[in-house]
Formats: sequence, C-alpha cells, structure tokens
Amino acid sequence: MATAAEISPEELEELREAFATIDVDKNGYVSKTEINELLRAANLPLPGYRIREVVQELTKSSDRLTFEEFSQIVHGLKSTEVAKTFRKAINKKEGICSVAGTSEQSGTQHSYSEEEKVAFVNWINQALEKDQDCQHVLPADPNSDDLFRAVGDGIVLCKMINLSVPDTIDERTINKKKLTPFTIQENLNLALNSASAIGCHVVNIGAEDLKEGRQHLVLGLLWQVIKIGLFADIELSKNEALIALLRDSETLEDLMKLSPEELLLRWANFHLEEAGCSKINNFSSDIKDSRAYYNLLNQVAPKGDEEGVPAIAIDMSGITAKEDLKRAESMLEQADRLGCRQFVMASDVVRGNPKLNLAFVANLFNKYPALKKPENQEFDWSSIEGETREERTFRNWMNSLGVNPQVNHLYSDIDDALVIFQLYEKIKVPVDWQRVNKPPFVKLGSQMKKLENCNYAVELGKKEAKFSLVGIAGQDLNAGNRTLTLALLWQLMRRYTLKILEDLGDGEKVIDDTIVSWVNDALSQAGKATISGFKDAAIGTSMPVLDLIDVIRPGSIRYDMLKTEELTEEEKLNNAKYAISMARKIGARVYALPEDLVEVKPKMVMTVFACLMARSMMKAC
Repeated sequence: MATAAEISPEELEELREAFATIDVDKNGYVSKTEINELLRAANLPLPGYRIREVVQELTKSSDRLTFEEFSQIVHGLKSTEVAKTFRKAINKKEGICSVAGTSEQSGTQHSYSEEEKVAFVNWINQALEKDQDCQHVLPADPNSDDLFRAVGDGIVLCKMINLSVPDTIDERTINKKKLTPFTIQENLNLALNSASAIGCHVVNIGAEDLKEGRQHLVLGLLWQVIKIGLFADIELSKNEALIALLRDSETLEDLMKLSPEELLLRWANFHLEEAGCSKINNFSSDIKDSRAYYNLLNQVAPKGDEEGVPAIAIDMSGITAKEDLKRAESMLEQADRLGCRQFVMASDVVRGNPKLNLAFVANLFNKYPALKKPENQEFDWSSIEGETREERTFRNWMNSLGVNPQVNHLYSDIDDALVIFQLYEKIKVPVDWQRVNKPPFVKLGSQMKKLENCNYAVELGKKEAKFSLVGIAGQDLNAGNRTLTLALLWQLMRRYTLKILEDLGDGEKVIDDTIVSWVNDALSQAGKATISGFKDAAIGTSMPVLDLIDVIRPGSIRYDMLKTEELTEEEKLNNAKYAISMARKIGARVYALPEDLVEVKPKMVMTVFACLMARSMMKAC
C-alpha cells in the first residue's frame, strides 16, 4: 500500500493560511457549506467529482471541521489511496466532544478533545500536587469536568503560568482566601494579562469564558501555557549540549534558527540514528507503532555511567507485540520507569495525536536529553547569546497578538517580513498583499523574495506609517540587524499602544506628553508625588506606578507590604514585581518586565503608564 506523502512545515503554513481565509469568523472551524471552498483554497489536486465525494463523506459524521482534522485529511489525500485514507481520517474523529455554543455565521458547534483534557488534568495534578493554595480544586478527576471548574477562580491558571515562566506573577497579588465574584475577576484578569505577557494569544478569551469553564477556550489557553513551559529550555542559548545535533556543513546560526519542534525532531532522530533505527518525520503518523519511542527510551535511559545517577534498564520485549495498542501500552510502562509517561495514553500514540505526542517527547527531552557537548571542536560561543529582555518583550507581544507563524527567534523568524505586515495591519496601516511574496519559498531565489518583502515593509513604515526609519533598509531586516530591527519593532509597539489610547479617546492624538500629563493629573488630584517624565529616577522604586494603580483602583495597593524609602536593589525589584502584577490584576495588559521599572527604561516605562491610562479610560467609558 502506498503511504501518504508528508506535509512539510511550509505546506502546513500554506494550509493554515487557506483555513484562515475560509474561517472568516475566526472560530476555529469551517462549516460543511465552506468545506468545498476550503479544499479549493488549499489547491488540492482533485477533480470536481472527488471534491464532491470528500464533502459528502465528511458531512456524514459532522458538519464542521477543525484545522487539525483538515491537515490530517490532507495528509491522507496526498496518498495514492485517496478514498481509503480519507475515510479512515473521517472515521478516526473519536474523542471529540461537542459543546454548547455555536458561531452565528457558520452555525457550527465548538468542540474539544477529551484526550487533551485528560492529559492536561494529569499534568496539572502532578505539577501542583503540593501547592496548598490549590487543594480546594485539586486533584481534579480527569474523567469529569473538574478541570473546567478548577480554573474558574484563576488560582490554578496563575500557578501554571508561574511554573512555565517563573516569577511572571507576584504571589502576593493572587487572591487566595474568602473569594468573592470581584476578587475572582481580579485573579482571572491577572492570569489572562500575564498569559499575554509571556506570549499566549488570548485576544478572544475573556474572564467570563474562564469563569464559566468554556471547554475549548480553557484547553486552548492551557495548552499555550504548558507548551511555553515545556519548550523553555529547548534552545541553544539555554542548553549548549544541543550543539551535538549540529550537522555537517551547518553553522551555529543555522542550528539557532530551528524552532523547538524542529529541535525535538532532530533530537529524536539523533538518538534513533545512534540506535541504528529509521528516522521519523513527525510525532504523529511515524510514531503510531511505538517502535521509534521504544528505541528512543532505550537510548536516553541512564546507563549508570554518571555518578549519582543509577542505571534504568528498558525492557524491550514489548516491541515485538503484534497489536499496536498493546505495544504502545508496553512502551508507556517503560516510559513510566523513567517518570516520563505524562501526556499520552496508548490510544493517543496509536492515533498519532500530534499535540499530545509533541508534549510527551518534550517532557522526555527535558528530563533525559542524553546529549554531550562535542569535545575538541572549536565554536564561536559568543554567537550563542540568549535573547535580551527587550527582545523577549517584543517577541511575546507579537505572539500574544496571534501572528502567524509564531515567532520563536526574533530575527530569523521575521526575515521575510510576513509578521511585520501582520503588525502593520494591527495598527491600521494598509498592506497590499498582492505585493507580498508568500511561502513556501522555492529554494532557488527565496532570499530575493524575502528581501523584496523586507523592502516593502520598510517602504510601508516610511510612507504609510510615517515612522522614523532613517538608515534602515530592507536588507537590515532580512539580515537580522539587531539595532535597526529593534528600532522598527519599537515603533510598531509604540504605535499599537498609542492607537489603543486614541481609539478610547475618540481619535484624539496621543503623544508622550499626553500620557505624562494624564499621569500627573491623576497623581496630584490624589495628593501623590508626580513624575518629571519617563526617565524620572523615582520610577526606579515603582512608587509612581503603584500610586497610580491605587488611584485607578482605590485601596488595591497593600502599602504595608512595600518598602518606600532607602531601598536596596532587591527591594526595588520586589516593588517592581508587585507593581507589574498589580497593573495586570486591575486589567492593564502590561508587557514590560519588573527590571524595566527598576532600571527606568523610558520606552517600556511609557508602555506601562499608557496601559494604565487605557485601563482608566475603559473604566470611565
């Protein structure tokens, strides 16, 4: 039997673009009336009669289609066994639960994956097992709807965010006792705005959605938070042993451009090759028989050659089991010996659930990377730099707006300017998409296509956005010139922030002085000390920010927990952590970091005050 051709990352993005084109109401589904258009938009090489058969077959079991289901179906359609593979894909839509609530435009129901719910519940139960603040809702029963009730007061979400990105939320700001509807709302504001600050796309998720436990939204947010935590150390600057995955003729820069997903696949294949096994192309169809997993576990299991790390022998006998499900269960028993059984059940492996299998492999990598830095090889280690705070803030801001593709590496992931164009649209700068070269880029000439995009991006900045881009050319964006790229990104973020204020103020133009004047008016009316501007040294104590929050939400700041005079650097940082979390708690979507306040970084300080001003204006509306 012919096997299905693999979908490359470039093709996957093309499919995603086609799906987004048809999914006009952005609810994550297309209705049966839209499936025909979707297949045509995806340029599937099928005659008209075959498209009609596909639509007819699909709508026997459902009247809507998710992107994941669509991509799995396309994977099958690329096989010569079109009809058989397609029917198999349709019939495998098990574990999908429909829930109340339909799209006004397409009339389709939302749905969620039962398998994902079970996986996330088990992960959260284990992660927060000893956290006393969560004992009122955990452990949750994975076979019930406990999870959707557990997130309703915001505490579990706040804790999970801190597990993924430590110190994102100051624990002092989480309401934990004698909860009321108001304090629950504050917790959910804090969770959502903090999730946004670490790069989660939460534009279409509100506090009410979480309070009411809307399943598909809860699971979508949890997956983003969990994934950020799982991927946190899968990058060269944080794990230099990943250099062992460098291939011949590759540079460190090439390796650094790989996404966490690509690095995980290369890591798995590195160990499979060491074991003399066939490589895999994905964590879905290629791992369904569990044989790759068996060999991967056997390779990374401790061999007893490290002091203090006892050997763990993997029993390979189960690999000969005739049934895939039995083989998968035996494999997971071995994974359990390594403490790495999380995220998947045997059925998830056999069905090739891509999301849960990716999480399973990421967790295995984090616990047992089994990599060593190559000896006697010279590398330019200075090129392996972790991202700066400024770069991380920009990257998280872009991702929180839902740019596609997601930005993992600030410079290499925007070298085709596609993300820049999306940001222009966020600030209402019109983009002529007919002028934009879209992926997949043919290898020969791809650099020229990307450069043309970058030239157009700079042209838009100068002519349409009226940015100050003196000395910046498309080549600078394409080549990842740090200083010049950051200059453009800052102007995009600044314009986005100011536009929110202008929209709230009925279009009245806002400049830096407008914000400073508003801040000082608010502070002086409350008898608080004012600021001279965004470089005022007093901002290093965070007191002007805290005072302003207390003006917007009287009585919200616990001054008894703060040091206000003769502060050490540590005390300044404690105040700043509290200030940033409190700003998010009262509803301000702040992206700046505590260190930005302590060091009085004027650009980021401006965004903090602007977000608080926006919050106050929303309150007044």
